[in-house]
Amino acid sequence: MIEISVKGLVKAFEKDKNILDGLSFEVYEGERVGILGRNGAGKTTLFKILTDEYGYDEGSVVIAPGHKVGLISQIPRYPAHFTVEDVLRSAFSPLIDLQNRMVQLADRLTESAPEALLRQYDELANRFEHGGGYEMDVNTDKMCSGLGIPEEMRRQSFDSLSGGEKTRVNLARLLLEKTDILLLDEPTNHLDIHAVEWLEDYLLNFKGTVLTISHDRYFLDHVVQRIIELRGGKADFYSGNYSFYVVEKQARFDLQLKQYEQEQAKIQQLSYTVERMKGWGINNRSLYRRAMSIQHRIERIEKTERPTKEKTMSARFGERDFRGDSVLSVKNMSKSFDSRTLFSNVELLVTGSERIALLGDNGTGKTTFLNCLLGLEPCEGRIRFGPSVKWAYLPQIIHFEHPERSLYDTMIYEANCTPQKARDRLGAFMFSGEDVFKPVSVLSGGELMRLRLCILMDEKVNLLILDEPTNHMDISSREWIESALDYYEGALIFVSHDRYFIEQFATRIWELKDGAIHDHPYGYEKYKAIQEKERETGAPIRTSATKKPVSVAPKPRSPGRQLEKLESRISKLEEQSSDLDSQIEVSATDYEKLQELMEQKNAILTELDDLYMQWEELSLAVEDQNS
Repeated sequence: MIEISVKGLVKAFEKDKNILDGLSFEVYEGERVGILGRNGAGKTTLFKILTDEYGYDEGSVVIAPGHKVGLISQIPRYPAHFTVEDVLRSAFSPLIDLQNRMVQLADRLTESAPEALLRQYDELANRFEHGGGYEMDVNTDKMCSGLGIPEEMRRQSFDSLSGGEKTRVNLARLLLEKTDILLLDEPTNHLDIHAVEWLEDYLLNFKGTVLTISHDRYFLDHVVQRIIELRGGKADFYSGNYSFYVVEKQARFDLQLKQYEQEQAKIQQLSYTVERMKGWGINNRSLYRRAMSIQHRIERIEKTERPTKEKTMSARFGERDFRGDSVLSVKNMSKSFDSRTLFSNVELLVTGSERIALLGDNGTGKTTFLNCLLGLEPCEGRIRFGPSVKWAYLPQIIHFEHPERSLYDTMIYEANCTPQKARDRLGAFMFSGEDVFKPVSVLSGGELMRLRLCILMDEKVNLLILDEPTNHMDISSREWIESALDYYEGALIFVSHDRYFIEQFATRIWELKDGAIHDHPYGYEKYKAIQEKERETGAPIRTSATKKPVSVAPKPRSPGRQLEKLESRISKLEEQSSDLDSQIEVSATDYEKLQELMEQKNAILTELDDLYMQWEELSLAVEDQNS
């Protein structure tokens, strides 16, 4: 049965600029569909049209008769006195109305009550029971437990909650309503990993239809059965989850590019023939007519449009050479608020180019832990960075001291760069044209993150500390930052609920739980396997928090990326060698200084010889890979 039918949908907010331009698709009952597309592609607009919040200019939208649609993207306004519990109970309004009527009738039921009154009560009781009235409290408790809504929060005023907490409560309310069609707009935002996993299980067992907009690739892989991608106001369809979509999209791109190139080669060959025959046929009308016939044949060839990949950002983190063994050491670190201890007696050591994910449920103190490491919040204990360590921090909430400044002026002042470099850097982060003169105050969360990264990535650092770096980013932006981090060789400590991101980068896990940091000296895949085994056996399997972690090698890069990294290192050493030549020339009469410079020069030349050999081997490997 078709549950949603959209045909020829057109919607514009500005004249002659359609955000949806002839969009058509169908969704069948019980399907779980992922809606993808870049920020601004019209995904949320589509959802608001499906719930009648927005109208549309052309086309048709048909929802199966009698089927209720629920949307999570917008939080309704509730009376000022409503607690969280009141909001949750509003999901059962029809059942609560039945219950109140039953109570009123019960007061009138006596031995002499009319039979009609008894029948009316029985009818209400049956409707209450079949509607799940006796399970309201149990279902609410399960939902709150799964989504991390504790008992104390349920007693709070709804208006006193943060934006993320309100989103969680509203998601719980929507799921409790037992809606036929769920429209979920970024449902995993503001949920910790445990809550997301619970939501995945819930949706996999949900009997209704689910359409979800999400940038959480792990979530899309586990939940959706097919993908609808919005591009240019229309839809492309993929009959599988996110992993299938990635492979299939690349295959379609490659096929279209091959068809385009074959057509162009054929057209070029025929055009060359036409020009030659026209030249020969100046005095030969038959030959000239054949040339024109071929010309018409060229015009009749069905032209394949050259495929283009979406524009992405093109910058990398600046790096600083690291000298020494220890990047960061922590001894007896503790932090408390009033009577609550977030963590105590933490002892950790970070060495080399480790990539560490700091995990934990919402509210356990992950951001506070990072702030303590960096001295942004006071805490007990000793924290020491290596002598050559320079760190950079990307906080979860981005703040600029002068939001009234334009992006262009902000870049010049904060990065201390020339006007031309400011334009170039902003352009690399997809801020171009008149956009660079917008005030920072009007930027969205994702744009603020991009601007802060634009400034941060110009610094020369060897320790990056990132707090939820992929929040507010669409999938292509997440892939871009992952690509930039793939080239970065310094140490990395990050907080993230993006399991796809964690799995790709973490070589070590710090789990903040029960007031302690549990140190797992391995990646996310092994961490999850151990967590599963713990749940099955009921026995904890943990590594000591004070034990020095086993060194874990980063995931190997492809030959192409290794080659780029090698070329970067060779270029850096050649610059150092050139600088040494200048110093040697100046120090020609200072024997001791000259000897020291010559030793440095010889060490660099020795390393360069080795790198040149590696470069030659990798170049051959890349050629073999591409052939």
